[in-house]
Amino acid sequence: MNKNRSAIIAWLWSGIFLVLLMVMVGGITRLTGSGLSIVEWKVISGTIPPLNEQDWQKAFEAYQQFPEYQKLNYHLTLSGFKSIFWWEYIHRLIGRIIGIVFIIPFIYFLITKSLTNRAVRSLLFILSLGMVQGVMGWVMVESGLQDNPHVSHYRLAMHLGLALLLIGAILWLILDMKNNERVHTSTIKSKSRALPIVCLVVIFIQIILGAFVAGLKAGFYYNTFPLMDSTLLPVHTFDHGDHLFDNGAFVQFLHRWFAWIVTGTIVMLWRRIRSGYYPKKIRRYADYLLIVVCLQVITGIATLVLSVPLVLGVIHQVLAVLIFGMATVMLYYLRHSVTLSFTPIVKPSS
Repeated sequence: MNKNRSAIIAWLWSGIFLVLLMVMVGGITRLTGSGLSIVEWKVISGTIPPLNEQDWQKAFEAYQQFPEYQKLNYHLTLSGFKSIFWWEYIHRLIGRIIGIVFIIPFIYFLITKSLTNRAVRSLLFILSLGMVQGVMGWVMVESGLQDNPHVSHYRLAMHLGLALLLIGAILWLILDMKNNERVHTSTIKSKSRALPIVCLVVIFIQIILGAFVAGLKAGFYYNTFPLMDSTLLPVHTFDHGDHLFDNGAFVQFLHRWFAWIVTGTIVMLWRRIRSGYYPKKIRRYADYLLIVVCLQVITGIATLVLSVPLVLGVIHQVLAVLIFGMATVMLYYLRHSVTLSFTPIVKPSS
C-alpha cells in the first residue's frame, strides 16, 4: 500500500471515530435532557463557551425564554443549567471538529493530487452529507424550542439516520481504498448477496425505530420483558388513532419485536455463510457480527428492564452503530467478491 493511500485511509478512519463519538455524546445529551440547553445556532461564535459569570447568566437567561425551562425545568438553578449546557456544547463542538478534520486534509489531498476523480466525487458526497447533517441537527433542536418542549422524534430519527449514512459512506470508501487493484475470483452467487442487503436494511429500520423510542421517551413506558405489563399488546397501543408513530406504546412494541426479525435475519446470513464455500475473511466477519448482535439483544433487554440507565442506553446506541458498520463491511465483501478488478481511486506516489 503506497504512502498516499495509507494517509488517506487513516484520515477517513479518524472521521468515522469522530462521527461515532458524536453519536455517543448525542446519546448522552439526549438521556441527560441537555439537548435544548443552547437555544441559538452560532456556527463561528458558538465555538467559545461562556467564560465568566456574566456570560453564564446571559446564556441562562436566553434558555429561560423557551418552553423547556418554563414548562419543565422552571426549578433549574444556574449550576444545574451549567451541567446540561456542557453536554450540548461538547456535542456541537465535535461537529465543528469533524468539519475541520474533514475539510483541511481534503484540500491538502486535492492540492497534492493524491486523489482521482472517483475519490473526489465520493468525498464531495460525504462532505455534502456532513453539511446536511449539521443543518439537520439545528432543525431538530429548533423543533423543541416551540410550544412543545421536546424535539421531534421524526427529526431525531433523520439526524441519526444521516449519521449512519455518513459512517456507511466513509467506511465504503475505506474498503474501496484498501482493496484497490486487488483481484477477486470468488464464485459467490448473486442471490447470496441479497441477504446482506436485507440485513443492512432491517438494521437501519431498527435503529430508526430506536430513535423514535428515544424521542418519545418510550423506553420508560413498559419496563418488563418479554411481555409489556403482562400482555403482548397493551390496550394503549392504538390510542393515537391514525398517528401510530406518535404513540410511545406502539413504537416500543415495534422496536421490541422488530429486533427479533433483525436477529433472525442475521442468524440466517451467518448460517448461510458458515455452511457455504466462503472466503475465510467473510466467515470471520459473520462470526463477529453474530456475536455483537447477541450482545446487543442482551444490552437492549437490560436497558429496558432497568428503565434506561445512562451507561446502558449509550452502549445500546453505540452497539447499534457498530452493527450497522459491520453489516456494511459484510455487504461490501460479498458484493465485490466476484469483481475482477477495481478502478484505482488513489493515485500512486510518483
